[in-house]
Amino acid sequence: MKLTRRRAIAGAALGLLSRAENKSMTIACFIRYQIDPDQKDAFRQYAEAWGRIIPRCGGHLIGYFLPWEGTNDVAWGVIAFDSLASYERYKARLREDAEARRNFALAQSRKLILREERNFLEAVNGAFEIPAKIADHP
Repeated sequence: MKLTRRRAIAGAALGLLSRAENKSMTIACFIRYQIDPDQKDAFRQYAEAWGRIIPRCGGHLIGYFLPWEGTNDVAWGVIAFDSLASYERYKARLREDAEARRNFALAQSRKLILREERNFLEAVNGAFEIPAKIADHP
């Protein structure tokens, strides 16, 4: 990632953090992965490991999603936090977690991930976690 892009992301994160200190909000980190489609099963194992690591380090794991139909090289991970301050504490815990370090190293050594993008979004309270009212089956 270019330095200017990192600065822009850091600036946006600081702006969100200052708003987060003033009101209760949920931040979701959407991670878009471009993966090697020939290593989909290896990416599945990588994602399953995060299922243990992320909650232990303080993230609320919404889930990891593999390509099913359509584009065969895009996967997603979604993790929620109370605030960007919570996300920063989570990142610090990840750096100290042995299993997290091994999982990162595995992905790098096998070149599972060709590109990774992160976007941080604020949940809209009136339109967040609302279950279906009508079942799709009889």
